[in-house]
Amino acid sequence: MAELAALEDPRSREVNEKHGDDHGVNLTKLRAIAKRLKIQPELSRELWETDDTAAKLLALLICRPKSYGSDDLDTMLREARTPKVHDWLVNYVVKKNPHAEELRVAWFADKDPLVASAGWALTSERVVKDPAGLDLTGLLDAIEEGMKDAPDRLQWAMNTCLAQIGIEHPEYRARALSIGERLEVLKDYPTPPNCTSPFAPAWINEMVRRQQLSATS
Repeated sequence: MAELAALEDPRSREVNEKHGDDHGVNLTKLRAIAKRLKIQPELSRELWETDDTAAKLLALLICRPKSYGSDDLDTMLREARTPKVHDWLVNYVVKKNPHAEELRVAWFADKDPLVASAGWALTSERVVKDPAGLDLTGLLDAIEEGMKDAPDRLQWAMNTCLAQIGIEHPEYRARALSIGERLEVLKDYPTPPNCTSPFAPAWINEMVRRQQLSATS
């Protein structure tokens, strides 16, 4: 904890706080600490129990993802109230855990929009990697009905799912594009040069263009 405190940088904190993250530790330096520590499940659990965001992020880098039960991960998700902790927990731990599908289903319908956003993130993963058994039409129906007025993080997760359906499943592409154009979610999101816009129609069209270029090269 002393080492993390020594890495605190006011400018990093200022930037992070604009994104809802209450820490000032450079993530490259945080990863360097994790690389040195390697996997340490007990230390990871101790760090997670602190009320410090940088410590929680480090905990997620040195944990053993498959060691958690579904109840553990459900509790952790509900404790992960900053965006970066939430994202790393879902992407670095839950996706590698044998209970991921069980949690996807449970979280998808949760009344807490932050918890539901994790369910949608896991669903997007399945849309890309393991779509068998998913009701893609039903997902598009839910997105069409609820994305426009969803809270920010849930809206972002639903938008990602919309884009992935359009990118990965040509038979649903026209409808995905139509939903995106009509709802205009993230249409005006500030996007740096040479980066792909998160606006679903732009995102879909750009990734499909790249797929077609790759196929012909």
